[in-house]
Amino acid sequence: MHPHLFPTIKLSLMIVTITLIHFPTSFLADNEPYLTCEAPFNCGNLVNLSYPFWGSNRPNYCGHPSFQLDCGSNVPQMNITTMNYRVLEINSSSRILRVARTDYFDTICPAAFVNTTIDNNLFSYITSNDTKLTLYYNCHTPVAALPNLDFYQFNCSINSSTNFINYFTQSSQTFLTISNLTGACNYWVNVPVLQSAVPTSATYDAVIAAIDSGFMLRWDASDSQCDTCLKTGGLCGSDPTTTAFACHCPTGTFASVCSTVSISIAAAVLVIIVVCIIICCLRREQLSKALIFRWTARENYENLRAIILNYGSLAPKHYSYSEIKKMTNSFINKLGQGGYSSVYKGKLPDGKLVAVKVLSESKGNGEDFVNEVASISKTSHVNIVTLLGFSCEKNKRALIYEFMPNGSLDKFIYHRDSSATNCRLEWKTLYKIAVDIARGLEYLHRGCSTRILHFDIKPQNILLDEDFNPKISDFGLAKLCQRKDSIVSMLGMRGTIGYIAPELFSRNFGGVSHKSDVYSYGMLVLEMVGGRKNFDNGVSNSSEKYYPDWIYKDLELGMDGRTYGVMTVEEQETTRKMILVSLWCIQMNPSDRPSMNKVVEMLEGTLHSLQIPPKPFLCTPEGSPGDSFTTL
Repeated sequence: MHPHLFPTIKLSLMIVTITLIHFPTSFLADNEPYLTCEAPFNCGNLVNLSYPFWGSNRPNYCGHPSFQLDCGSNVPQMNITTMNYRVLEINSSSRILRVARTDYFDTICPAAFVNTTIDNNLFSYITSNDTKLTLYYNCHTPVAALPNLDFYQFNCSINSSTNFINYFTQSSQTFLTISNLTGACNYWVNVPVLQSAVPTSATYDAVIAAIDSGFMLRWDASDSQCDTCLKTGGLCGSDPTTTAFACHCPTGTFASVCSTVSISIAAAVLVIIVVCIIICCLRREQLSKALIFRWTARENYENLRAIILNYGSLAPKHYSYSEIKKMTNSFINKLGQGGYSSVYKGKLPDGKLVAVKVLSESKGNGEDFVNEVASISKTSHVNIVTLLGFSCEKNKRALIYEFMPNGSLDKFIYHRDSSATNCRLEWKTLYKIAVDIARGLEYLHRGCSTRILHFDIKPQNILLDEDFNPKISDFGLAKLCQRKDSIVSMLGMRGTIGYIAPELFSRNFGGVSHKSDVYSYGMLVLEMVGGRKNFDNGVSNSSEKYYPDWIYKDLELGMDGRTYGVMTVEEQETTRKMILVSLWCIQMNPSDRPSMNKVVEMLEGTLHSLQIPPKPFLCTPEGSPGDSFTTL
């Protein structure tokens, strides 16, 4: 053997050992129950459910026999001890679910009077959160005169008789006191409710609201066996023939734990194969990159799972990749193409139009995808595009957004021959778009509990709905930070050439902060003004045609109204206001730029209150205005 190969082999063996430690067991899986149960389970308004729950298209061997969910409506239902309950909430980490009786849904007069019962082998009440309402029906004797008892009367027409009275009380009161009275009551029912929901008034609606809020149950579905199964790399489930607990593993289904023999053999074979491939095919540098990609991709996938679990039922809906293909009709209608993604027109099952952004498989390790889901899931604003769902299956990733009929802003301010420019946006519309974008950025910087820095504000990332209302999109380069943090830590640059704030090129200009977005916004507004001028006057395509210097020169000469095709005094003032605000936004020193809150105030204020800012002195870096990049 050639002596130069010894260092390579040594390095290869070390890397294979590390790889096996972090190697996902699903890669070795050929067991159908394991592969089936590994997929996320959505039921009604509850998403990403797992053992012990099953139902709909999820087989019974993926869950516990007593935990079948009926997913036919928006709120799932579940049968517990022959009684149906609406499942309002599921917390898998604490193994707690909140349920409410279906026979009492929107009524306090059920068809039959049945006490609430549970299987004590599977469930237990959480006494710290729950209490009980006792409902008494057809009482012959008034109890209002009884001392020291809190009974409340309510109306319920059970039969045609009008001689009966109905009462309810908390569980601290007992029926024994009433039963000692002559006549007593014909029926009584115990219904658990949340302690916090106990009605303070005896109205019909108050009692219904208390019961409909449900109560908490803690479940125990072979939890000790399940924990052991999970620790050995398996998935909890049941045997489809005996319904006993079973541990679904990559290489087979076992009674309680995954067998290590078959995995060890497969791992040994894998070691041999990987070593041969490494020695014969890969250079050391290529191997290092591949290993880093695997580690980082797995870490980002876990980050995404953490995001989903954190948002619970509020998280965007997860779709399988096959559902993505179906809603886009196999990606037949492409809306646009970016450097690392393509956007297709699609339709949800309910007929709602959507835009589906499919990320390229070669796009790094998925950090942009995690960034986008993490940041936009925290937003809810009329000028921020709405994320309706996502798909994440291995290296196939997609984002589902609301459909914006008028596309992106760039085609309305650049391209003379574009069909979209037949609409020829009026200055009033451009001004409104500028104000609304500023409001959207102000929300990202101040309106969220976590401040969001976008870092890629440009015309291509501003989408327009049917009424030309703008929405900020593409959060792939966004960064989350605490609202109290004025300066954020960042390695390298991120953004699009021509819109990147100078502090992202060199920290000599100042620290990176929300003021970096302000700079990009200023360049965007100059594009809206300068692009309109280029459209009107046919300016040639050159690297300096959007450079703020000539706009500033027009401003000094007082030509900002006449050179942009503006016909009215009002439009001249609007144009001058947009130019002044944008020039303030692109000041080289971040501290000289206004906040987005101040930008909105300046745009909506009077023209005479605005001062002319200092002249810009830094040239726009060379590059295509559409090239977005990040160096991390």
